[in-house]
Amino acid sequence: MRSGDDDGFDRRLLPPLIAGAVLNPINSTIVAVALVPIGVAFGQPASATAWLISALYLATAVGQPVVGRLIDMYGPRRLFLPATALVGLAGVIGTLAPNLGVLIVARVILGFGTCAGYPAAMRLIRDESVRTGKDSPAFVLTVLAISTQTIAVIGPSLGGLLIGIGGWRTTFALNVPLALFAFVLGARRFPKAAPPAVPRSRAARNRLVDLDLLGMGVFAGSLVALLLFLMHPRAEDWYLLVLTAVAATGFVARELSHRDPFIDLRVLGGNTPLLITYLRALLAYVVSYTVIYGYTQWLEDGRGLSAGQAGLALLPLSLTGIVVSVVAGRRENVRGKLVVAGIAQIAGCGLLLALQPSAAIWLLIAVTIVFGIPSGLNSLSLQNAVYRQADPATIGASAGLLRTFGYLGAIVSSAAQGAFYGDSADTAGLHELAFLLIGVGVVFLLITVLDRTLAASTAHAEADPDRA
Repeated sequence: MRSGDDDGFDRRLLPPLIAGAVLNPINSTIVAVALVPIGVAFGQPASATAWLISALYLATAVGQPVVGRLIDMYGPRRLFLPATALVGLAGVIGTLAPNLGVLIVARVILGFGTCAGYPAAMRLIRDESVRTGKDSPAFVLTVLAISTQTIAVIGPSLGGLLIGIGGWRTTFALNVPLALFAFVLGARRFPKAAPPAVPRSRAARNRLVDLDLLGMGVFAGSLVALLLFLMHPRAEDWYLLVLTAVAATGFVARELSHRDPFIDLRVLGGNTPLLITYLRALLAYVVSYTVIYGYTQWLEDGRGLSAGQAGLALLPLSLTGIVVSVVAGRRENVRGKLVVAGIAQIAGCGLLLALQPSAAIWLLIAVTIVFGIPSGLNSLSLQNAVYRQADPATIGASAGLLRTFGYLGAIVSSAAQGAFYGDSADTAGLHELAFLLIGVGVVFLLITVLDRTLAASTAHAEADPDRA
């Protein structure tokens, strides 16, 4: 028997929903303070350990929409449980890794294993809306946003604490209990029935031929080629852009001709508000990941803090983000939240220009508090926008694409850090990054201010709460 309040939402789904969704963001950021000790342990330079970040970016950016599509077809449970088991396996491999190569393999497995959590959560929330005949309560999306953005921000702090206790291997070992916890909750509480929002017969759902495997493969190939170029953009790697263009052309031709495409480009192409939301996510992640990684590196190299101290310095960002999310989550006004987030991003980047190697602690804290505002608003608002703008039948794939665009932004951030930081994250490089981020923030703010569809989608949701 389902447990719920007057809105009918099954509250028992919240723990496994959150436990699965946080696996990806925690692994995205916890490694930030582990790169230096890993490089020392294996005698590898920073250029080699950077693949620990890139490997997860690649696997996740490719895997999220693919797994999201499979979740739309077969239901969250069938993808969530094996994917979560992969996370536990990756934790074991990473903990016992004898060299950097094996460690990179573990990160790739982590990337694919954590792909199911967020799309499964969004699918479950939508399915509950269909089951109850009511729009899922706002607090559910708020809790999901708070949990994912909070765990991403506290990742470096948690990583610094674990490294201080048991060394860098503990940042991988942590995945074993987390994956076990999520697996048990998912096995006990996720519904075994097929998703109610997908009007397909059981026989059709179980036919492998219905899967657009070629479309998925070509999509993966085009994205991998693009991401490899963005991670280390050089003139001599022009062929990667050619491969990207060829694969992308093939992907479009395939999807337009397939009866059940992996990504319905006709529907997606006609959904301009959703496409703008994806672009907004890319820009937001350029800023947020530069803060999480670039600012953290500067705190260690430019300001001279230890890994643990640098992690602690980011805690105000997390705390501010939680408070902002809780307060803002009570209202549907997506556009207003994003405008405030855009202004705060620009203000935070301006503060980065004031930082010097002797910067006072209060100024370091002020920077993180200001960036905590967009951290709390962007995650919540972008998630809610996708939930309102996407086709309900493909919410899993749409949520996966949101993460893909986010990781594109993260990779652009990584490339920018590589371009502006030399052998170390010095103050001059940080200031150059800040000017770039100000430009990104201005573009983010402009497309938000000019996007009237955000207000329209909010008004539609409030006027039609039973939309499914």
